[in-house]
Amino acid sequence: MAQWLGRGPLFGAARAVEGRRAPLRVLSYFGTVLLCQFTAVAMVFVIVNNENQLYDSWGDLLGTSSHVRAVPVPPKDEGLAGDRAAAPAATPGGPTGGPSGTPVPKVAQAFHAPDSDAVPRSVKQADLKGRLSGVDGEVLVWTPPQYDDPAYKDKTFPVVELLVGYPGSSSAWFGDTMNATGQLEGLMKSGQVTPFILVSPRVTLLGGTDTGCADIPGKVNAETWLSRDVPQMIVDNFRADTTPDRWALSGYSAGAHCALRLALAHPNRYRAAISMSGYNNPAGEPSSLTGKDPKLRESANPLHILTHAQTPPNVALYVTGKRGDGLEDATALQQAAKSPTTVTPFETTGAHLTSTWKPLVVPTFTWLTGIIPPR
Repeated sequence: MAQWLGRGPLFGAARAVEGRRAPLRVLSYFGTVLLCQFTAVAMVFVIVNNENQLYDSWGDLLGTSSHVRAVPVPPKDEGLAGDRAAAPAATPGGPTGGPSGTPVPKVAQAFHAPDSDAVPRSVKQADLKGRLSGVDGEVLVWTPPQYDDPAYKDKTFPVVELLVGYPGSSSAWFGDTMNATGQLEGLMKSGQVTPFILVSPRVTLLGGTDTGCADIPGKVNAETWLSRDVPQMIVDNFRADTTPDRWALSGYSAGAHCALRLALAHPNRYRAAISMSGYNNPAGEPSSLTGKDPKLRESANPLHILTHAQTPPNVALYVTGKRGDGLEDATALQQAAKSPTTVTPFETTGAHLTSTWKPLVVPTFTWLTGIIPPR
């Protein structure tokens, strides 16, 4: 009987069924392999991203996110304390002032714990809707140890805006990537470093694109977001100094380029800037919008801004880099600078990585303390 079943019609039917299942097994096998590979790649991405804090979301990684709500024409820049005196009529739903420049009331901002687990809980996060820029994005804020000390309750504090490179997450300055608060808090307590309010705003505003921190009509108002909306929110909600002599910027890579150009273009808002492995020509960043346009490439170049200023801006620049990665640009700025502009180059030897820039946090803020001392 067993022999008959093995050779008869049932055997043939079994083989036919087996033949139909074979392709399914092959597809299942390859599907499993692909799933395993995707999972492995995703895990590697998550690990690398957690260590370097390059992206805030999958949308940033895939280039599908946009934080541009509108692109209004910003009103004339009247300086750090002047934006509340002018009303942006082009901003839907925004506060408006009178025709004679009646001051707009301070806008209270809601804060919550940071979205990123890598950020210390001493940092606050605001989800800011830019009133002048039309940009919406997170802004991380840390106040120094003295801020909540009753002895300082009537004191205002200087501010440093911290800018990341591209790609980069606003949490990088506060997480392990740069660990700014961990490195500086004790030095601020002891008086070795000025007690600055530290602010890290979102800089990746358009998916898959570096805005070059510029205002580009019809596309994005990144410069207005960083130099006007973010500072105004800080002034409205914290005991922050309102004079440009008490504001500074610090950035690395593409953020270093932004720090230089914003300080040089807005001496009515900033006194100093720290650049770590930055560049003058924005074409140095292949994804830069300003680097792709000849006119923007020139107007966004910190060296061009410096050499074409009507009067030398009263800003101090600390510019780090190694040969072939920022040092030559630092030297060019130093050679072009005329009093009261000062440029301090500092040669590094490390690669273009946060592991090179993280150890520079303390020495650069020590330098900055000489420019903006405690008071």
